[in-house]
Amino acid sequence: MTHINPYALGLDKNAANFVALSPLSFIERAAHVYPERTALVYGPLRRNWAQTYARCRRLAGALAARGIGPGDTVAVMLPNTPAMFEAHFGVPMSGAVLNTLNTRLDASAIAFMLEHGEAKVVLTDREFSGVMAQALSALGSRRPLVIEVEDDLAPPGQRLGEIGYEDFLAEGDPDYAWQLPADEWDAIALNYTSGTTGNPKGVVTHHRGAYLNAASNAIAWNLPDGSVYLWTLPMFHCNGWCFPWVMALSAGTSVCLRRIDPVQIYALVREHHVTHMCGAPIVYSMMLNTPAELREGIGRTIRGLVAGAAPPAAVIEGCEAAGIELTHVYGLTEVYGPSAICAKQPGWDSLPIVERARLNSRQGVPYPLQQAVTVLDPQTLQPVPADGETIGEIMFRGNAVMKGYLKNPGATAEAFAGGWFHTGDLGVLHPDGYVKITDRSKDVIISGGENISSIEVEDALHHHPAVLSAAVVALPDAKWGEVPCAFVELKAGSAATEAELIDFCRPLLARFKLPKRIVFGELPKTSTGKIQKFVLRERVRSASAIE
Repeated sequence: MTHINPYALGLDKNAANFVALSPLSFIERAAHVYPERTALVYGPLRRNWAQTYARCRRLAGALAARGIGPGDTVAVMLPNTPAMFEAHFGVPMSGAVLNTLNTRLDASAIAFMLEHGEAKVVLTDREFSGVMAQALSALGSRRPLVIEVEDDLAPPGQRLGEIGYEDFLAEGDPDYAWQLPADEWDAIALNYTSGTTGNPKGVVTHHRGAYLNAASNAIAWNLPDGSVYLWTLPMFHCNGWCFPWVMALSAGTSVCLRRIDPVQIYALVREHHVTHMCGAPIVYSMMLNTPAELREGIGRTIRGLVAGAAPPAAVIEGCEAAGIELTHVYGLTEVYGPSAICAKQPGWDSLPIVERARLNSRQGVPYPLQQAVTVLDPQTLQPVPADGETIGEIMFRGNAVMKGYLKNPGATAEAFAGGWFHTGDLGVLHPDGYVKITDRSKDVIISGGENISSIEVEDALHHHPAVLSAAVVALPDAKWGEVPCAFVELKAGSAATEAELIDFCRPLLARFKLPKRIVFGELPKTSTGKIQKFVLRERVRSASAIE
């Protein structure tokens, strides 16, 4: 007799019991529950959640009136301004896909992205008019509708838009009846990875993943209702790690900032009682290397997420002294930004700073709503031993993983081979289950047949009190094939010699891992503070001068 599952009969999905997951739900609730609470601060501007929601609906309605909807791309070339925040809601409310462009890229890269993503509309700020004019010119007849976002705080620049942003919003209805996506798997955003050889790949993310990763950010960080968040992280970078949507979820206040300026950061922290911020280690280093008088009067703990290279012990210690509590997170564009966290354990805060820094430098464990992050053998896809020594590839699996790469089925299949997302990061698994990056696969230096982790050498250099930042790449060598070459940026007012730094590293590194050359000067960085190692490889004509 065939068994009939009683739980499969008459218990179907319907409008009452199933709603597509989308972070657009967050702003609707924020405006309903906390309409008068401040949502956005920018210079003298203050807007509450009711006003912000109405403007997002206007944007959606104006786009829809111009025929923009599902399957269309709306690109934005904007700094961290209110219009950039509004685009994260208004664009997907229209059914379109938001493409946040990296404001540091050159015209050819921007032109490629606009054409590859088939942007129908682009919002731009006059600060970027030079590069945008070139990019739009390269598109010829394929030029999208250009909307000029006016900003009294922007530097001088050429006006490129056919219509101003405020005039465009006036075409929209503040009560526009937007809809949640028909399917939570529908695309919400397009983000291009930074390509230095060949063209960048377009990472497509979905409403479900954006909802879950935003919630994961709030849960992992214990983000309280009504937090005040300072935008030290570019909103174009992985959609600001999903924090526009996080701030709607918590009905908090976003303090917008056009560019990283430690003097302005401390002024805003004091004025608006900032509670949270995000950024790469260099952002926190810049804050610590400002005059002490600028850091006075904070009077509260600021909680900071830090991603990228693990913060050196000196940065952790300096942040603690300055009242900044750091939490290390890890992720990639393909997993919506942070998707793993070095979750702190009871007792860690009582350990010596060096041990605390070692524990906190790990990439950690899955985000609350991410299924898994682990280290696997890239050939067999079997877990590596949890011994902290066996190297494999870090891989993710879960709901906060991209749909795939736009118009690139080959790269998508390769990234998802074996049912895991392959990060390209090499790492180890510690006995407590925490993942630790050892290097990017392309950053390993092979010297005389021995693998050298550039991160290990950089960590040693970071322990020197004069070092602000360090990056290590492979230098071609006639005898060994490759040897480590270090590029070092010193703290303001500090001094060190090549010989001094090499001697400093001797007790910390095996002899073959010591840098054979040290070059002093400012390190090339992306707009998110990541060091551009490909530039350094090109400088030394490294055999691995590719990304």
